[in-house]
Amino acid sequence: MIQNNFIRPIAVFSVILVTVAVVNAQIQEGKYSSDWPIDPDASPRPIAQASRASTSIIIDGRLEEEAWNEAVPITEFVQTKPDAGYPATEDTEVRILFDDKNLYIGAICFDSNPDKLVVKTLEREFPGLSTHEMDIFSIYLDTFLDRKNSFTWLVNPKGAYRDGQTFDDSRNLNYGWDGVAYIKTEIGDYGWTVEMNIPWTTLRFDPSRGNQIWGANFMRRVRHRNEESFWAPLDRRDRGHRMSKAGTMKGLPKIQPGRNLMFTPFVMSGIGSQMEVSNGLIERSQDAGFDMKYGITPRMTMDLTYQTDFSQVEVDQERVNLSRFPLFFPEKRDFFLENSGTFQFGDVKERSYRTGSSLRDFTLFHSRRIGLIDGLPIPIIGGGRLTGHAGAFEIGLLNVQTKAFKMNPPENFTILRMRRMVKQNTDVGFMFGNRQATDGRGLYNQSLGIDANIKLLKSMIINSYFALTREPGLEGNNKAARIAVGWRDRLWDIGAFARQIGEDFNPGVGFVRRRNIRHVYGTIGAHPRPQIPFVLELNPYLEGHYIMDLKDVLQTSTATMALKISFLNGALLDLLYNGHFEHLEGSFEVLPKAVVQRGDYNFHETAVKYTSNKGRPISGTVKMTKGGYFDGSRNSIEGDMRLEVNYHLAFEMYALRNNFTIQDRSYTADIYGAKLKYAYSTNLYFGGYMQYNASTNQVVTNFRVNLIHAPLSDIFIVYNERRDLEGGNLKERYLILKLTKCFST
Repeated sequence: MIQNNFIRPIAVFSVILVTVAVVNAQIQEGKYSSDWPIDPDASPRPIAQASRASTSIIIDGRLEEEAWNEAVPITEFVQTKPDAGYPATEDTEVRILFDDKNLYIGAICFDSNPDKLVVKTLEREFPGLSTHEMDIFSIYLDTFLDRKNSFTWLVNPKGAYRDGQTFDDSRNLNYGWDGVAYIKTEIGDYGWTVEMNIPWTTLRFDPSRGNQIWGANFMRRVRHRNEESFWAPLDRRDRGHRMSKAGTMKGLPKIQPGRNLMFTPFVMSGIGSQMEVSNGLIERSQDAGFDMKYGITPRMTMDLTYQTDFSQVEVDQERVNLSRFPLFFPEKRDFFLENSGTFQFGDVKERSYRTGSSLRDFTLFHSRRIGLIDGLPIPIIGGGRLTGHAGAFEIGLLNVQTKAFKMNPPENFTILRMRRMVKQNTDVGFMFGNRQATDGRGLYNQSLGIDANIKLLKSMIINSYFALTREPGLEGNNKAARIAVGWRDRLWDIGAFARQIGEDFNPGVGFVRRRNIRHVYGTIGAHPRPQIPFVLELNPYLEGHYIMDLKDVLQTSTATMALKISFLNGALLDLLYNGHFEHLEGSFEVLPKAVVQRGDYNFHETAVKYTSNKGRPISGTVKMTKGGYFDGSRNSIEGDMRLEVNYHLAFEMYALRNNFTIQDRSYTADIYGAKLKYAYSTNLYFGGYMQYNASTNQVVTNFRVNLIHAPLSDIFIVYNERRDLEGGNLKERYLILKLTKCFST
């Protein structure tokens, strides 16, 4: 049961919540007494005008062509932070041009201190980095004017960029999408400029419209001020891809699309061995295959893949599991990342809401169940994917065939996802999944689910789903259901859910962390923005989980009291207190010979986490946890550090040290890792990654060279090794050369 000593801190914390709410209301009342700040939610949405280019445009980052001077500039950006609703402290001018084949976007990002521009890397997609860590200019284009979806580009002052798609009005992000674009930047004593050429063939739009009218927004981040500003004003809790609050871009004519065909063949050659599979034999392999993308309609895209290979993907980060439930590992393979938002079903998180669970707890479709077993790749023969919109329906269809591997049969995986907008803020949908052995044995696993998502009163969301699974010989409690409600305005963050997962619920193409439960969750928090020196925002909150089995026996309860402080320079401080109750009906093994016995356990822990200003050349995070662990104790310290010599060269280090006791015996579970990243240019990168897992006594090494020799066309050289330090046994080693070339029309 929840201990009595939880009550006093919760009562104190409730008083704090009420106090900060009153103080925040008084601050806001005085702050809005003049013309500034404006209310971003109530401000009219701006309108931009695109112009036909009167001269040819050379993409060199200089905006020297006369056509740029003739275009109508977009100005008057408004801060989201640190001073929401106030004018941006540095001017930004954006111009939009077009011709018969391309859309051009030029931006002048004035900066009174250009020597303070923060550029973290030259590497495409900024892997391992957040765009919040550097100066950025962002573009968001809603090409169908549906006020829900967008194409997006985020560019830093040295021309490195990340591109992607967003869906459901900022709910789902897909940075696995890659589009052909030509981008150059230049830094000067005035600040920096961005010049972009986006071919019409890269974008999807409705070519039947006589005049194109698109939704659009632009964002500017000045990192040394920790300032973000938008052309179409937004509140701090929103992101630039919140297209329902975007501006409008007019002036585009009727556009002739291309064939919307992209064909990317690859060839590869490798040498290596897996000791557990091949008994130490050296294996040489050559392979070839392709990926193809074709726009069947302006809003429907087909992807095909043959002899699919993911050898260039970075290895998973080593982790320690001190719980009795499985760990969730994220997808890293581009083919499955692209349009992944279409296939989301389960405990989906809502942006800016504290939801209490996520897809790491339950998802009906987890693509890592395809082509991977225990982290080992299974050969994929090929597959196809159809994603997009047909009328009022959003459709996703995926089919992949794998080969036999070790003791696993060849399998076919099919996922069908459909959703329909009932009203502007409500959608309903269903998903069907089938995992079928194709060796004639009749083995299969099927999943079926329906869900609904509703937005009410601008600040309330309601999410719900019902799902079931079936497979031969399993006819028990095979259902799962959830209903969740959340409220988030500028100050309050309140949410609750109830969910139930049956003992035999087993999504063969999904992930479920915990079965046989009834789970109730609640949270209340606030986001005051007080005038405290060096502080941007406070976020005190309470949350609690109460989990029973299906016989109504309490299994787990957790009460949390926390305070998150966001500083003006971008640093974060988290203070957290957790109280736990755990009921174990059976023992479980944490490490070899480290066993937690059945019984009831009450324990608590406190944690402090500090993340420094990541705009600095040296930055990092440190987290310290101290408290109980079932019948013993646990002390852990976890940290990472990034050292940037310059935007070419960076070093990253990670360490986790766990000391815990069980039945008066001490154990350790440690992980150490180090990365070296070198970007010669925006087209040539090198990365080295070494990890040591003390629990398994293994070292994992990964080296990768990537040359982008043409848009969306790469040369990869990859070396991977896994070694058991006990006896020096080599578990896995391979060296691969891979070449891809993209052809698009």
